[in-house]
Amino acid sequence: MIEYRSFHNTDPPRIAAIWNAGQLGRGAASGLGTDAFETVVFSQSYFERDGLILALHDGEPAGFVHAGFGTVEDGSRLDYSRGVICAVVVLPRFRRQGIGSELLRRAEEWLVSRGVTSITAGPAADSDPFYMGIYGGTRLSGFLQSDVAAEPFLTAAGYHPAARTHVLQRDLVNSRDPVSMRLVGVRRKTQLGVLHQPSRATWWWFARFGRLDTIEFILTPRNAQEPVASMTVLGLDYYLNCWGERVVGLTGLEVPDDHRRQGFAQALVLDACRRLKEETFTRAEAHCPESNPAFLALLHSAGFAEVDTGIVYRKTETR
Repeated sequence: MIEYRSFHNTDPPRIAAIWNAGQLGRGAASGLGTDAFETVVFSQSYFERDGLILALHDGEPAGFVHAGFGTVEDGSRLDYSRGVICAVVVLPRFRRQGIGSELLRRAEEWLVSRGVTSITAGPAADSDPFYMGIYGGTRLSGFLQSDVAAEPFLTAAGYHPAARTHVLQRDLVNSRDPVSMRLVGVRRKTQLGVLHQPSRATWWWFARFGRLDTIEFILTPRNAQEPVASMTVLGLDYYLNCWGERVVGLTGLEVPDDHRRQGFAQALVLDACRRLKEETFTRAEAHCPESNPAFLALLHSAGFAEVDTGIVYRKTETR
């Protein structure tokens, strides 16, 4: 008999066990203890026990679903009109029994009771309240295609793909930097610097990236103080067991409007990769929305290649 109930304080070991055995694909960290979930899920100030629903089969963990909310545009607080299904995990031996569908239905019902006007499945962009650092890699970009059970399950439940994100990686040990006169010129007149956090970090940034090991790389002209490009770098420490190598994530690349198309972004990415290689990292990962072909071309020019795709799904209508 299946029992469905909200999260209890004694449930973290059950959540970890379901996650580790859930066969979520290459983009999910595995072999995790409860401390990882405490860091990126349970200790969040906005965690609500009723948004995390477990399925138990005769008291044995069978699966769980976790729903949450996005943030307002300036990242200062939650936006309770935007609901997101952050995770749906059912153990393989309990699949195809309607458990996942019932978990999803209950999560949607809870979100609607809280007043949401739209529901997406797959945490991404400004709707990624939980699981940063243990799913998706560099950042949350929806449910990954390598998580093979996700797409057929969600489409059967009335969701459709709404946005796609390329997941790319670069081998830092064996890759070679491109050679161009523009790149040489940029490197002669700029220098790479490091900050502990972005200068304009928001509450939302601290809630997610702030819980991980991050630094900010900046590219600054040698005769000036204001950076012409900046980028957040985070260590993907939770993936060491499943990936077997030290991987670092590159995200939040920004170039002021008056400095774009001058080679600064490419120089920053390449110089950061060079520095990270010296720190014995062996691979770098970056995510690029399908809607940003210019950034995708930049990553290809820097030696990155696609390894996965993240997909955000949208509910046709709330129940």
